[in-house]
Amino acid sequence: MFVAALVFCAAAVYAQQVPQPTTLNKNEVKADVAVFAWDNTTHDFGKIKQGTPVTHEFKFTNTGKVPLVITNVQASCGCTTPAWTKEPVMPGGQGFIKATYNAAAAGAFNKTVTVTANIETGFIQLTIKGEVQAVEAGK
Repeated sequence: MFVAALVFCAAAVYAQQVPQPTTLNKNEVKADVAVFAWDNTTHDFGKIKQGTPVTHEFKFTNTGKVPLVITNVQASCGCTTPAWTKEPVMPGGQGFIKATYNAAAAGAFNKTVTVTANIETGFIQLTIKGEVQAVEAGK
């Protein structure tokens, strides 16, 4: 009797289905995360005059199924100042990240702005670049 009960329990344990990990198709969206769809993630200012701040506005749409919440935006250096949409961006809604570069030092630059949000990867980096041309003395 004991052996029969043991065999029955073992059969019940082995009959349990083991959950399989789910993989998302490239076009599927996880239900609990927002999704950034950017117009662009890199901006080249080209040649700019030293001492003249420049700003680029990166625009995005939330193509996810939940509100997109930006929790932090951090520039890679003090020479770049970010501004961004502070309120949650509803599905289908649009928002922005502005990056202002102060252009104090002459030469090429390549700076990043890290955006932390409730997206699958947790963050995304935007890039601004260009070349600051020195202003000649007396001009």
